[in-house]
Amino acid sequence: MSLVKFTTSSLLLATVSATAAVARENVQVAGSSTVLPYAAIVAEAFGENFDFPTPVVESGGSSAGLKRFCEGVGENTVDIANASRAIKNSEIATCAENGVTDIVEVRIGYDGIVFASDIDGNTFEFTPADWYLALAAELPVDGAMAANANTNWTAVNAKLPDQPIQAFIPGTKHGTREVFEEKVLLQGCEESGALDAILAINGGDEDAAESSCMTVRTDGLSVDVDGDYTETLARIEADTNGIGVFGLSFYENNSDKLQVATMSDVVPTTESISTGDYPVSRPLYFYIKAAHLGEIPGLQEFADFFVSDEIAGPDGPLAEYGLVSDPKLASTQDAVANRTLLDGM
Repeated sequence: MSLVKFTTSSLLLATVSATAAVARENVQVAGSSTVLPYAAIVAEAFGENFDFPTPVVESGGSSAGLKRFCEGVGENTVDIANASRAIKNSEIATCAENGVTDIVEVRIGYDGIVFASDIDGNTFEFTPADWYLALAAELPVDGAMAANANTNWTAVNAKLPDQPIQAFIPGTKHGTREVFEEKVLLQGCEESGALDAILAINGGDEDAAESSCMTVRTDGLSVDVDGDYTETLARIEADTNGIGVFGLSFYENNSDKLQVATMSDVVPTTESISTGDYPVSRPLYFYIKAAHLGEIPGLQEFADFFVSDEIAGPDGPLAEYGLVSDPKLASTQDAVANRTLLDGM
């Protein structure tokens, strides 16, 4: 969305009193489970390095976080909503109806996951359809759903190496599970034609069909890893047939042990992820309630700190965790410092 310069007049708190806002001393954040680990890292560092209480960071999903964000202005509402997508026009309208008329959009970077295997093993060139056909719990077969019988990558795609399927994927508690499900499994289900077949089987129930697409087999060929990427690497070192899902930066720091696969003929790099050319990537955001800036202690400082070079830059702790730094981070820093509002506000 395009941005316009923030003005002092737009910070008027309407009927929300400054004294009510000041009654709460800590910054409150809610929203995306994907952004959660990044926000938690920043909140902890902020609490350790500034004379403000550590911000409270809660999850619940992008939609749930934005819903809470749009409930109104004041000490009983959250200051920041984390989101793994851009705010919708309908959500902006809901915010406005409830007095949240001034919003600062902050793009913190990009989320990109890569598929890597033992450096001395076979080379893979994947599509999302390959992963769907390999990991789905059930596949549509002759007009009915059947347990996935694929046990070898060649059964999935004759062009892939003759190697047993053994995948180590983000567990349901991991921040990257959502992007894996939506950008890989669901996309692969659609690209393979399976989504249309499932809709025909279940009578057109789109929610049920998408859920089926993203339901992973539990027969041991796919293993959820709830720990960090070092655990996934250890699994591959113990089983060289394993293929793991990693953040780009972790792979780059372990390229002496791992080789990375292409996805839809695109090599994952910082550039291909930040431009969106690599298909398993997306921008990540948080949204600031501008009426709380200057009223909730530490809110401006927390936002500035979050997007600083030392935190969100390519050598910062967020990159180490898996965030792809935004090449236009300086513009984001200016927008936060100047309290630049979304267009039309």
